[in-house]
Amino acid sequence: MSKYEIIVYSSTGCPYCEKVKTALKEWGLEYEERNASIHKEYFDQLKEKKIFGTPATFINGKLVLGFQEKKFKKLLNLTEDETPVKTAVEVMVENSDVIFQPINDQILEEVYDFVTVGGGPAGAAAAVYAARGKLKTLVIDKAPKAGTLAITHKIANYPGVREELTGLELLTRMQAQAKDFGAEFVRSTVLSVDFSDEIKKIVVAEGTIKAKSVFIAVGAKAPSSKINGEEEFTGRGVSYCSTCDAAFYQDQVVAVVGDNEEAIHEAETLAKYCKTVKLLIPTESFKGDVDLSQLENNPRVEIYRRHRLRAIQGTDSVEKMVVLTDKKEEQVWDIDGVFLYLGGMMPGTDFLKGTVMRDEEGYVVVDDHLRTSAEGVFAGGDARRTPIKQAVISAADGAIAALSAEQHVNKRSKLRPQYS
Repeated sequence: MSKYEIIVYSSTGCPYCEKVKTALKEWGLEYEERNASIHKEYFDQLKEKKIFGTPATFINGKLVLGFQEKKFKKLLNLTEDETPVKTAVEVMVENSDVIFQPINDQILEEVYDFVTVGGGPAGAAAAVYAARGKLKTLVIDKAPKAGTLAITHKIANYPGVREELTGLELLTRMQAQAKDFGAEFVRSTVLSVDFSDEIKKIVVAEGTIKAKSVFIAVGAKAPSSKINGEEEFTGRGVSYCSTCDAAFYQDQVVAVVGDNEEAIHEAETLAKYCKTVKLLIPTESFKGDVDLSQLENNPRVEIYRRHRLRAIQGTDSVEKMVVLTDKKEEQVWDIDGVFLYLGGMMPGTDFLKGTVMRDEEGYVVVDDHLRTSAEGVFAGGDARRTPIKQAVISAADGAIAALSAEQHVNKRSKLRPQYS
């Protein structure tokens, strides 16, 4: 008999629950699974323990929230060189490590037809089209696993992909497809660029990369600092996913904090479960073209513009939140849960400086073909202003940019579509 009593509280469709279970199996450990989505008694047990999210794993009575491999190994007395977890997601992560290579002298000597700065959905899709169109293609990304799509825990609406999968798995599939067509991927940070000549120069720490055309496909930067109390109460009243955790707040009062389309969608979902949803918009208006009419007409939703979340408080779980009102007054509100959607605020285009035209928030200004003010330079995805941020829209931008680049490099009079 195992010397460890392991109980895993899970929920249906939870990718991190699968990671926990697969890890325990790989380590040869038996566990009892309690699915809180199927069995109400397990759901109630979590609520009694002031736990409002899954996975929640108890190892001899000690709680681990989420999938924290180092903490698991410490509680299970496993060494760091034990066989690593290999879920489908981890296999894709390993593939990502194989896809991205360090920069070498040969890359610095080459003149590429097409270089994309950013390996997310826009950059990866562009690489698929460019490489398949016989352009010598290079993708540069400083942190391939840290983009908005890569850290998304579930994708269920990407066209042509019927199964649910993580953002990292979807992204790595796209990158692997581009690599199959001949695209190269390197991990490095772009320091500066020079688009003044026919051959564009991209300066990285290792040297200078040269290209006939460039696609700016960088993502958006999330705030670097967490809200006071956010980390402490994650899984105990702080959440980032209504699909995963909304049911824990049936007939309770929650806050949704954000100024983007995702915040609206999550508030709509939570209003189906909660007694009251307080939507805090840090600014006067939302970013992008969003429709607030459904929320404004929902009696369960209260909308507070120019209200900022300052702190989250409680003992074992979230109980209160400190809010700075539109009158600059600090108030303490009773609350049962907080859903945060404050990421992805500004495009990471600072390295461009004055080489292309950007708007007041840093978005690159482009035309219908995604051409920038610099000839042979294109921009898309989160680097340009779009009415809404979605992986499929970024991927479409990548296709347009690659076809536009192919027209530029081969000096064609018009775009040439790819068929078979």
